[in-house]
Amino acid sequence: MATYGRGGRWTMTDRGQPALRQTPTTFQVGPSSLRWEGGKLIVEIDELAWPHMHRLKGRVTVTPSAVTDVELPLKADGSHVWRPFAPSSEIEVDLNQPGWHWTGHGYFDANFGIHALEDDFSYWTWGRFPTHDNGAYCFYDATVRDGSELAVGLHFGADGTVEVIDAPPRTRFRRSLWQVRRETRADPGYVPHQVHDMLDAPFYCRSTVRTKVFGEEMVGVHEALDLNRFASPWLKPMLAVKVPRRRGWRFAE
Repeated sequence: MATYGRGGRWTMTDRGQPALRQTPTTFQVGPSSLRWEGGKLIVEIDELAWPHMHRLKGRVTVTPSAVTDVELPLKADGSHVWRPFAPSSEIEVDLNQPGWHWTGHGYFDANFGIHALEDDFSYWTWGRFPTHDNGAYCFYDATVRDGSELAVGLHFGADGTVEVIDAPPRTRFRRSLWQVRRETRADPGYVPHQVHDMLDAPFYCRSTVRTKVFGEEMVGVHEALDLNRFASPWLKPMLAVKVPRRRGWRFAE
């Protein structure tokens, strides 16, 4: 769970198999969970933001305009898959801090894989840009360690329909504060630019970015991931500060 802006918090805790419960409509890890209920995705959060030891608790409700059946293989062998469940959604946020109660526009997706990302990829960039008609463009570009390249552009309609598009060119723009290379798709002659910094790490950057695609200017969420940096031996020990392990957690009977 990540919140941004003044007082923002980030929490991610590793837990063992005894902390997992799953049904066709629910997924629970420790005290936090996701469940589908009446066409809405209900996310219940109850975590400690480490190392601040601040409790992050509350609910996020995601109401998709439609749920897609798209599964995009990120490698030819299908070992990594991107699943854009709901590229356009309405969200309601109700968390335990002043100002963390609001409604707005959002999306819901997930990645699945059977290998460590740094073993199969050296770099990737992704962006989702909502359109004026409540649809969205998504761009996924990656450099695979076998020498191949992933370059995918999709347009999602508000009704969940999807179309593969010939995306405009990859266009570089200003690097992150940690000098992570950034690029996204943009019409020729247009240079994308960051609107708001969300998360800046030595190997990863997430931000809102303005670009122009097929003549329409849009602001969307963008991420860039340098997996060569992530794989370096000096970096991974630093992650233990942000991703603590909670061994022996059990559900109350």
